[in-house]
Amino acid sequence: MNTPAHLIFGMTAFGRAGQAKVTAAAFAGSLLPDLSLYLLVGWHLQVLGTSPNVVFGQLYFSDDWQSIFRMDNSIILWGVALVWAFMARSPLLIALCGAAFLHLGLDFAFHHDDGRAHFWPITNWIFESPVSYWDPAQYGKIVGPVEVALSLLCCAILWRRFEGIWMRGLITLLGAIEFAPFLIFAIMFGGG
Repeated sequence: MNTPAHLIFGMTAFGRAGQAKVTAAAFAGSLLPDLSLYLLVGWHLQVLGTSPNVVFGQLYFSDDWQSIFRMDNSIILWGVALVWAFMARSPLLIALCGAAFLHLGLDFAFHHDDGRAHFWPITNWIFESPVSYWDPAQYGKIVGPVEVALSLLCCAILWRRFEGIWMRGLITLLGAIEFAPFLIFAIMFGGG
């Protein structure tokens, strides 16, 4: 799924009005499984000037990058952390680990040929979901719009939950980032 959708879903599931630290932990937990990807891609595209075709066609699937993704996308590691968070009865850690675990569950379900080794360190096996959040050959034309619709519904829930101007600004920004590509592609390719 798109990272903005992960952020929206994580804050909806684990963010709490009047508990800024818990909500920030939910936001961070939603982002952490994708953070290494953004850092690696940003470094290569913006600093090193590496071609996007090389970044997404070669480096993304390289052993070096996949070894990093195995760690921050491990259902095993995040699951252990979530159990520990519950045992510690820490709302902050539950929000952080729960949002990360939710992120991984959604990725597991909606990545076809670009998934991660979610069960590392037990195995390096990568599940190929029969559905994809983006690939039209794997129902992406159905899953993508559903993702956008659910994201906007969650934005409405978040809007009602949080009344502060900064949170509402963040909610609006995330909703716009999630919806804009859908709208652009619908305009560009709507006739075909």
